[in-house]
Amino acid sequence: MSVAAASLTDVTVTRSGKTILDEVTLRIGEGERWAVLGPNGAGKSTLVRLLSARLHPTSGTVEILGEQLGRVDIFELRPLLGLASQELADTIPADETAENVVVTAGYGVVGRWRESYDEVDLERARTLLAAFGVGGLADRHFGTLSTGERKRVLAARALMTDPELLLLDEPAAGLDLGGREALVRTLGRLAKDPATPVTLLVTHHVEEIPPGYTHVALLRDGGLVAAGPIAETLTSQNLTRTFGLPLVVEQRGERFTARSLSLD
Repeated sequence: MSVAAASLTDVTVTRSGKTILDEVTLRIGEGERWAVLGPNGAGKSTLVRLLSARLHPTSGTVEILGEQLGRVDIFELRPLLGLASQELADTIPADETAENVVVTAGYGVVGRWRESYDEVDLERARTLLAAFGVGGLADRHFGTLSTGERKRVLAARALMTDPELLLLDEPAAGLDLGGREALVRTLGRLAKDPATPVTLLVTHHVEEIPPGYTHVALLRDGGLVAAGPIAETLTSQNLTRTFGLPLVVEQRGERFTARSLSLD
């Protein structure tokens, strides 16, 4: 069994009397690429907040890179975690340039102030922007970028610190078909690169799972429906239980599709 990069053991998260995650146990091993699927309100983003050390569980144990939440300085842990999420995007100043959005990840901030960066840092930021197809937007203000462009900039930012755990919360949400496919191709290339860190990607759609992903976790109403190797776990039966309607999963090559089962 591989070493765990992160794990949740009997984790429950309760807010304002509502259970958001309910006794979830999940183990993410070294070298693995995980997709997390589920309907709205399933607890997917809460899972990301736990694994990005931005939320503590109400009960249970969360371990990230060998450290237990509640017993580690989260400000020392967070630089080891790459995160791209809408919650993060909402905190970025609209007048920040795309290059600054990426490079400021080195200090764990979302806007340049008095900190200074070496040329090697700026060059890495530009290289990452280029890798996600937005190298030409380095000097553009974040607030002027399209939804797809912002998603790519945030994905580049998530890799800026050479993290040990990469967390992508709905990176393709709001993209048109062309934008989604371009992003999925880029994430697929990253997934197959041994230098890419352990990755967890949240989505509502099986079509957004990039090639090269090895595992999947299915959430519904805060509970874990199934989790494990993608070929064994991403089944029509499990997806039907997850989304609460008859679904058929099909695989072509390294991509998946899902459709509603006709009741006629």
